[in-house]
Amino acid sequence: MSNTFGHKFTLTTFGESHGAAIGGVVDGMPAGIDIDLAFIQNELNRRRPGQSKITTSRQEPDKVELLSGVFEGKSTGCPIGFIVRNENQHSQDYENMRTVFRPSHADYTYQSKYGIRDHRGGGRSSARITISRVVAGALAKLALRQKGIKIQAYTSQVGNICLDRDYHHYDLNLTETNVVRCPDQEKAAEMEQLISEVKAEGDTIGGVITCVVKGCPAGLGEPEFGKLHAELGSAMLSINAVKGFEYGDGFDFATRRGSEVNDRFITKEQIVRTVTNHSGGIQGGITNGEDIYFRVAFKPVATLLRPQETIDMEGNTTTLTARGRHDPCVLPRAVPVVEAMTAIVIFDHFLISGIAV
Repeated sequence: MSNTFGHKFTLTTFGESHGAAIGGVVDGMPAGIDIDLAFIQNELNRRRPGQSKITTSRQEPDKVELLSGVFEGKSTGCPIGFIVRNENQHSQDYENMRTVFRPSHADYTYQSKYGIRDHRGGGRSSARITISRVVAGALAKLALRQKGIKIQAYTSQVGNICLDRDYHHYDLNLTETNVVRCPDQEKAAEMEQLISEVKAEGDTIGGVITCVVKGCPAGLGEPEFGKLHAELGSAMLSINAVKGFEYGDGFDFATRRGSEVNDRFITKEQIVRTVTNHSGGIQGGITNGEDIYFRVAFKPVATLLRPQETIDMEGNTTTLTARGRHDPCVLPRAVPVVEAMTAIVIFDHFLISGIAV
């Protein structure tokens, strides 16, 4: 089950970074949903490598092939199988890592758990595996589109450069107009410059992605162990390099008083609303009809193009100088992954709640 995510709308993934293909099976997709293959491919294009000078130079078309579950442009209600073939592996770049545990990578933990590991690009632990999430997320987005729900993520911080206002103050439609995927053009230029400088030093840097869900009705989420924010947190923390998740005002609540952050209810045009939205659209684990918003913290990429001291599989101290093509910052390519996992969770809870699609 560790390779399957979801309850009613499920994704099971397979593949390795340097294997023949990445793929998956989506089950639970209702019949009759319009399947826009161009939209799915565009979502993959937003995630694919080689987009700009601040991403990995690996060149992959990442063309998706739908194998089942779609007929004449609509979902049939049967499992949707898909693959994306790997076409530009440079496995020889990883030969010097065959017997070495890379700092902060999953090499040692995979070796400890399975007694064997694929050293080429991290194998199953590679961020390339997120391809399957993006395909499933695109399918979920197509279903949510019929409900008028829009999911928008953006880069809100790289290193110490961050947006100083909340999402209401930005035109999120500008997110895709720069390579960093930040809706503030000036901050985006600063972030890009910082990433370029870090890359030139053979180093990496982390940051934060903010995600906003608009149009979600009240009533999604389950009490106790099925709380929507917990499900979103689980989804985000399953993404490679994610180290933190907070929704609504998050950790800011710890320094505030209840009188400052309680969201007062009102009736507006015969609809229950809240005057403020410190809760991030979720109360008691269930949506209240306001915008859902949350932040996801990403660590710096663990692969540095500079010498690092580590040990080999025999416990001997050694120095590793990584080769290959790596992202100096995952944020720009992680934005569509965050959106995809959000879409999967939201649509899954539509099906759990029995709300008609």
